[in-house]
Amino acid sequence: MKENINLSHTLGMELVEMSEGKVVMTMPVDERTRQPLGYLHGGASVALAETAASIGTAYLIDPDTQICFGLEINANHIKAKREGIVTATAQSVHQGRTTMVWQIDIRDEQEQLICLSRCTVAIVPKKV
Repeated sequence: MKENINLSHTLGMELVEMSEGKVVMTMPVDERTRQPLGYLHGGASVALAETAASIGTAYLIDPDTQICFGLEINANHIKAKREGIVTATAQSVHQGRTTMVWQIDIRDEQEQLICLSRCTVAIVPKKV
């Protein structure tokens, strides 16, 4: 059987905690996640934020009848980072029938804010 390799695996993301309305994930700042000048790539931060929001939404919906997809995301990149680990904490701020909205703070090992993101996730009926 073929191993499921996806973006989160490729970028080294790890799920640390998941509960109703909260997801915590980590990602290394290394050769996989840096931009050409050697700093954490903003796109890698956005990928981490959307992954945390999507996992959090998937946890809250009925997997037999529903599926979720990122609908909109924004990110403010506050501080640069060259190496180490960043931690995303996603908190649900709206849990609706067709959308969920998440705020995601990405911080470094010293709890300094690296990126602040908000992600809207669409919830749609699963096609059989």
